[in-house]
Amino acid sequence: MAESGKRVDRSMVRRALCLIALFLAAGAALVFVLFRLQILDYSFYRQKVLEQMTYETEVLPERGIIYDRNGNILASNTTVYLIFISPQDIIDAMAEARAAETDAEAKTSYRTAYAWTSGGGVVYDGIRMNELIARALSEILGVEYDAVMEKAAKVGRRYEVIRQQVDEESADRVRALISEYGLTRQIYLRASTKRYYPYGTLACHVLGFTNSDGDGVYGLEAYYNTVLKGVAGRYIKAQDAHNQDMPFDYESFVGSVNGSNIVTTLDVYIQYELENQLKATYYESGAANRVTGIVMDVTTGGILAMATYPAFDPNSPYTLDEDSQRILNAYDPESDAYKEKYSELLYTMWKNKATTELYEPGSTFKIITASMGLEEKAVGVYENFTCTGSLTVQGWPRPISCHKTIGHGTLPFYQMLQQSCNPTLMQLALRLGSDVFYRYFLSYGYAGVTGIDLPGESYPIVSSLAELRTVSLAVYSFGQTFKVTPIRQITSVSAVANGGYLMTPHLMREITDGGGNVLQSYETEAVRQVVSKETCDTLAWILEDGVSGNGGAKNAYVKGYKVAAKTGTSEKKDKTDAYGEYTLRLGSCVAFAPADDPQISAIIVVDEPMKGSVYGSVVAAPYISKLLSFVLPYLGVEAQYTEEEMKKVEISLSDYVGAEITTAKADLNWRGINYTVVGNGDRVTAQVPAGGSSIFKDTGKLILYTGSEEPKNTVTVPDLVGKTASAANRLIVNAGLNVSVTGAQNGDTATVISQYPAAGTVVPLAEVVTIELRHLGLTDD
Repeated sequence: MAESGKRVDRSMVRRALCLIALFLAAGAALVFVLFRLQILDYSFYRQKVLEQMTYETEVLPERGIIYDRNGNILASNTTVYLIFISPQDIIDAMAEARAAETDAEAKTSYRTAYAWTSGGGVVYDGIRMNELIARALSEILGVEYDAVMEKAAKVGRRYEVIRQQVDEESADRVRALISEYGLTRQIYLRASTKRYYPYGTLACHVLGFTNSDGDGVYGLEAYYNTVLKGVAGRYIKAQDAHNQDMPFDYESFVGSVNGSNIVTTLDVYIQYELENQLKATYYESGAANRVTGIVMDVTTGGILAMATYPAFDPNSPYTLDEDSQRILNAYDPESDAYKEKYSELLYTMWKNKATTELYEPGSTFKIITASMGLEEKAVGVYENFTCTGSLTVQGWPRPISCHKTIGHGTLPFYQMLQQSCNPTLMQLALRLGSDVFYRYFLSYGYAGVTGIDLPGESYPIVSSLAELRTVSLAVYSFGQTFKVTPIRQITSVSAVANGGYLMTPHLMREITDGGGNVLQSYETEAVRQVVSKETCDTLAWILEDGVSGNGGAKNAYVKGYKVAAKTGTSEKKDKTDAYGEYTLRLGSCVAFAPADDPQISAIIVVDEPMKGSVYGSVVAAPYISKLLSFVLPYLGVEAQYTEEEMKKVEISLSDYVGAEITTAKADLNWRGINYTVVGNGDRVTAQVPAGGSSIFKDTGKLILYTGSEEPKNTVTVPDLVGKTASAANRLIVNAGLNVSVTGAQNGDTATVISQYPAAGTVVPLAEVVTIELRHLGLTDD
C-alpha cells in the first residue's frame, strides 16, 4: 500500500510539474507576444492605431501673386471651396438609424439630429441619407449622381472629394443643405483659392494658367510653379470609438507656407498697345496662322510686352477663341473628329507663338549679315554694288532672284541694305566665307535657345558649319532656309541696338515674399559682346535713314522719333498650295528706337497673310509705327522734330466754350493758332473743331461762335481713300476742313488707306477729317 501511495504521489507530482511547465510555457509565450507587440512591433501597431483614430486634412497654401513692373496685379487668387464627404460617417449614420428603430430613446435622439423618420436608414421623405446627399450635391454642384453614390459607399474613407473650385453661391447652397438635414459629419466645405486673372486675356500666353490642382500650366505659372505654389500644411485630428472628436491634446497642426510673389518686367500699358496692334493686323491681313509680337528693353533684355493673337482667357482656358470655335463648328459634335479637332485647336490656342514656333526671319536677318561685314571691314558703307535682279551662285543651277526682279542698278552698300537687295547681301556673305559667317552666327546665338524664363522654347533648325556650302551661305545671308523663334530674332537684333551685347531675355525682375521683401532679383549680365559699338552705330544710322527716307521699312516711321527698322518676307517652303507653288508667306518687321540712343526694340510677325499684300513692309511695319508712337512717349522719350516735321506738328485744341472771348483770343494768340470769331458776344458759345481735336499748328483753323451764333455752314467730306497725301490734303483744305494725319508721313508719296468721317458725310465748316497714310507697293523679300 505504501508503495502504491508513493507511486500515486509521484504521478501527481509529475502531472503538477507538467501543468506548471505548461503554464510557464504559456506565460513565456504570452510574455514573448506582449514583448513583440509592445517592444519589437510597437511602431507598426502604434501607426495602425493612429490610422484608425486620426484623420488628416491638407491645409493648402496661397499661391503667390504675379505683378507687372509697376505693381499692377496680373494674377491673383479668389476664394473658392472644396466640397468633400465622409463616407464612413454616412455609413455609420445609416447604421445608427437602423439600430434606433428598436430603441425608442435612441430613435428620438436620432430623429432630432438627422430629421429622421422610420425605415432602415431613412432620413427624409423616404430617401436614404446617401441618396439624399447624392441627389442634392449632383444638383448643386453639377456632378454625376452615380459618382457621388459610389464615393459615399467607400467603407473606412472619411475624405472623398466631390468637387473643387466651387463658387460662393454654390457653397452657400451646400451650407444650407448641411444645416437643414444636420449633415455636419457627412459633408464638409474647405475654403481654398482659385487663380484669377483680373485683365482677362491680357498677356495670357505669357502668364499661362493653373489646373484644378493649383499647379501651373504653360507660361510663367508653369515655369515658376515651385516658387509660386508654396508648401502645403496638415491638420491632424483624432476621434474615439464613437467617431467623436477627442481633446485638443490629440490634435496636430503643421502650417502651410504661402508661395512667393513674382514681379515681372511686363508693363500692362505697353502690353495693351501691342495686343491692340496685333489684333488690328490679324484682321486686316487675314493672317491664317496667327500673329505675334514682342517689345524688349534692349539694355537689360527685359520683356516689356509679349503677345500672340488670337488670345484666350486664362480664367476659362478651355473655351476656344471665336475663330477657333468657328472652325470647330464645322464638325459633328458627336464625332471623334470633333474631339480631335477641339484638342488640336485648344493646344494651338495655348501655344506662345513668340517662343515655341519657328519661322524663317527673311530680310530682317540682313541686319545681322551687314553687322558681320562691317565688323570684319569686308564692306564699306559707301561701296557701290550692282544689282541686275538676280545673282548666279556656284553650285546652283539657276540665278537666285532679288525681290526687285528688274534690279536696283548701282547703289552704295547702305542704300542696298535699305532697299533690301538680296544679291548685295549674298555677295557680302560670300566675301566673309562660311567660317567667319558661322562664327558670328553662333555668337549671335542662332544655333541655340535664348534661355528666356518660359517653358517650351523651341530649338532652331539650322545647318552645321560643314553643311554651310556656297549656296546655303548665299541664302542664309538674307534669312532663308533656316528657322528660329521670334524671341531669338529680336534678342539678336537687340544686340545691334545696345552696342553689340547679346543679352538673355527674361520676364522675372524679382521674387518677393508676402511682406514685400525681395528674395531674389534678376541680375542683368551680357552673354557676350558680338560686335563693336561703332558697327552698331553705323547700322542704326543706315536703318533709320531708310525709315525716314526711301527705304523698304519707311512704313515704320514715327514723327518726331528716329526709328531703325527692317522688314522681311519669307516663303514657307514646307507649306505649298495644290500646284506646289510657294504661295504661303510670312511678313515681319523688327525695329529699335530711338536710333541714336536705343532703349527698346519691337518685332511683329504676321503668319500667312491672306488679304492684300503679304509683305512685312505692309502687314507689319505700319503696326510697329503705331506701337512705337504710343510706347516712346509713354516711356518718357521726348519727340525731337526735324524742320520738315515741325511743319506737320499737330496740336490739341482746348475747350473754349463758356470762356470769355478775350481770354480765348489771348490764349490762341499765345499758342499761335489761326482762328476766326463769328458773332459779337462776350463769351464763346460753340467752337469747331471741338475741344480735344488735333489740327496742324501752321495750317489749321478754329472757328469760335459767340452770342446767338452757331455753326450753320456745312460741307460734304470728299472721298480721300486711294489719294496721295498731297492730293488728299489739297481736297481737305479746299473744302474748308482741317486734317489730322496718322501713319506714314515721311514723304508725299504715301497713300490714304482710311478716312474719318467717311466720304459723303455732311459736317460743319472747319471740322477735322482724319486720314491714315501708308506706303503701298513695297516689297522686301
